[in-house]
Amino acid sequence: MLDAVRPALIIARREVRDQFRDWRIIFPIIGLTLVFPFIMNWTAQQMLGFTREYGATIVADRLVPFLLMVVGFFPISVSLVIALESFVGEKERGSIEPLLNTPLKDWQLYLGKLLSSTVPPLVSSYLGMIVYLAGLMIRRITIPEGGMLVQIVVLTTVQAVMMVAGAVAVSLQATSVRSANLLSSFIIIPTAFLIQWEALVMFWGNQNLLWWVIVAVVILTFLLVRVGVAHFQREELLGRDIDVLKLPWIWGVFRRNFTGHARSVGDWYRQVLLRSLPRLTLPVLLSAGLALAGIWAGINLVDRFIVPTSSSTPEKFRESLMQLFGADSINQWSLARMIFFQNIRALLIGMLLGVCSFGVLGVLPLFTTMGLAGALGRAMVIKGLSLGTILSSLLPHGVLEIPAVILATAAVLQLGAVLLTPTPGQTIGEAWVAALAEWSRVMVGIVIPLLILAALVEALLTPHIALFFLQ
Repeated sequence: MLDAVRPALIIARREVRDQFRDWRIIFPIIGLTLVFPFIMNWTAQQMLGFTREYGATIVADRLVPFLLMVVGFFPISVSLVIALESFVGEKERGSIEPLLNTPLKDWQLYLGKLLSSTVPPLVSSYLGMIVYLAGLMIRRITIPEGGMLVQIVVLTTVQAVMMVAGAVAVSLQATSVRSANLLSSFIIIPTAFLIQWEALVMFWGNQNLLWWVIVAVVILTFLLVRVGVAHFQREELLGRDIDVLKLPWIWGVFRRNFTGHARSVGDWYRQVLLRSLPRLTLPVLLSAGLALAGIWAGINLVDRFIVPTSSSTPEKFRESLMQLFGADSINQWSLARMIFFQNIRALLIGMLLGVCSFGVLGVLPLFTTMGLAGALGRAMVIKGLSLGTILSSLLPHGVLEIPAVILATAAVLQLGAVLLTPTPGQTIGEAWVAALAEWSRVMVGIVIPLLILAALVEALLTPHIALFFLQ
């Protein structure tokens, strides 16, 4: 293993040596390492004085680790410049051909570039955090406890690798440094949102949740590295000269994969749709497991946070349900339409989240829906309702809606998996358009019809069945 990695280390050492010779890289790193921590020290002192003056000591105590995270993040931003230029910059300068002509494997070239783009900014980030902590001790400001320091250092390291992996992937697909810089917004903006969420977790003071955030970032980083390794091909890198948006070509690839050259709707169902379903076996099993986990999470949340009170008796709860299900003012057809569009909207949001996270966040609609179902069922049990009443309120439409949501989630997982696996004979763009066509095929052929039936059953049939068991 070490012998296989050694060529990548040689490339990384050469790249790092060249970077430390470039004053345009050294000056920003030194400035962010030495100057920025002193600014944050002054900011911390001023903010601590302000918050303690008004008695907000808890805010003051949690401000210091947040500023430490900011000090560690800013030098990492330099890594974007280095990583975005890693491949496409050398291609513009004409120095990429000798490197690609070496007997190194593609993954060794990629790993070497990844390490060389990560090490200098990360070292600068560590030095900046040390300077910041030293300034806090000099000013006699309490530094964060050991566990929080470990979390911030680990989070900074993982975020550095994540941003660099994303930037190197962009550099592989771009044809010029200008286009790579424009595409970097798809890295900076999500990272900014991630840091804001991490800040909320820090001010909340929940260190256990912060560890889960770190685990999520580690998974996302691994997926980004996997994308780079899977789709790095030196022949394609040399052969791509200019990016052209070919809408007719995209539509042709999508239509060809969606229809599968079927001549009729029946032929499409038999020969195309049903034959593609076995590829979703593993994603369907994963989605079903997540559905069960969502139900379990909903039940546990109810047990933890909801306590039955004497003011809400089973009889009153039963009366409330009867009023809800028996409301004459509700237009049942409008309700069915609202339910259907709400389900479609949630699945589309899940697809968009899945595209941005290689399918990981695409499971949120399924997990949330099953969590709500579990919470509602558990609440009805606590109120003393019978099992028949509970099942009559959830199962009539659930037997249609739950399989549809599981299948849609499986298709999103499959869509994300395409980006993580190399597709011989296809570019990453062509493979993704084909996967999007397969997702659309499942949605149009199975999921949407099931959701239409589920909405009709939920609006027209479920209330009558529930009222029968409630009486």
